Amino acid sequence: MSFTISKRRVSLFDMLFAFVIIAGGLFAYKRYANFMDYYEEGILLGAIAAIVWFGRFWPAMRVFLPISALFALAGISLYQGNLANGQSVFWLKYILSSQSAVMWMCVLYLLATLMYWLGMLRRSNTALDIASNLTWAAASAALVSKLVRWYESYLIGADVGHIPVSNLYEVFILFCMITTLMYLYYEQKFQNQGKAKTMGAFVLPIIMAAVGFILWYSVDRQAHEIQPLIPALQSWWMKIHVPANFVGYGAFALSAGLAAAQLLVSKGILASRLPSYETLGEVMYKAISIGFLFFTIATILGAMWAAEAWGGYWSWDPKETWALIVWLNYASWLHMRLVKGWRGNVLAWWALIGLFVTSFAFIGVNMFLSGLHSYGGL
Repeated sequence: MSFTISKRRVSLFDMLFAFVIIAGGLFAYKRYANFMDYYEEGILLGAIAAIVWFGRFWPAMRVFLPISALFALAGISLYQGNLANGQSVFWLKYILSSQSAVMWMCVLYLLATLMYWLGMLRRSNTALDIASNLTWAAASAALVSKLVRWYESYLIGADVGHIPVSNLYEVFILFCMITTLMYLYYEQKFQNQGKAKTMGAFVLPIIMAAVGFILWYSVDRQAHEIQPLIPALQSWWMKIHVPANFVGYGAFALSAGLAAAQLLVSKGILASRLPSYETLGEVMYKAISIGFLFFTIATILGAMWAAEAWGGYWSWDPKETWALIVWLNYASWLHMRLVKGWRGNVLAWWALIGLFVTSFAFIGVNMFLSGLHSYGGL
């Protein structure tokens, strides 16, 4: 995946988007500067620059991000500084509170999955277009839920407020959103090669597995209730380490879905309905490449956080050990493809098995092992 920005001229829309993002960032700083330290001010500045760049790199973000922000701001304004309004104001209770937005996200993902499969099996471009739009809507609902939940945490108390990436419930929503946006990027990027949207039939089921976990975790464990951060997570490192980590997780999950599709095409199953064997392999490679990059960055950031929190960069904690296993797995995958020239089913099987390795590092460690990262347990 190349990060080279196209050489097209900067349009009025480009400048307007940049102005809106910068103005929003300055407003956030003016209003919340008292809650920020120097590190968080730096994160805000970096986020503004990154979003402006992202809108230039992927023009769809110039629509997606403002629309999601407007819905989130609508929900925030309806609270009027009172968390109890979430149970009495219609638009909050049923649509715009963080938990309502998550429920809509789950419904939209289910409908999108069904439409992707219908479109693929019936060769219906209309169904595939609907599926793609539903997927965009689901990603928007996920982002709205994140922004509104962030605000809700501060309504509980200034000492409770935090970015919503602190527990399994919150990061599973983040996983859904990031995986979705990465998929939608490649869906658009490869649309000229034909049948790109049918890839969603294999990517969305992985996201649906996460949706199933979110629903179970909400109903059975009441995980949607906002809790104060434990001391180990009260750090600005969390704001950059966790999102970077989940770009990696999302990319690896995406690659596994594509690997499953590629293996079916290699057997002649659904070959006429899916992109070519080579296209699926190329998208899988690009996803793993960007995932490996961000996972490497996240691992480095995690080591620096560990040094500050526990006095050492590495302690062979189970979570750290399995993160290393995941890193080595995909480093080997990329080495075999780039240096040894491997192609085909062996890499597809490797990427598919890699999903189980990554899943254990993501959630299995929390379920079956204990260590310094046990605060993320079920």
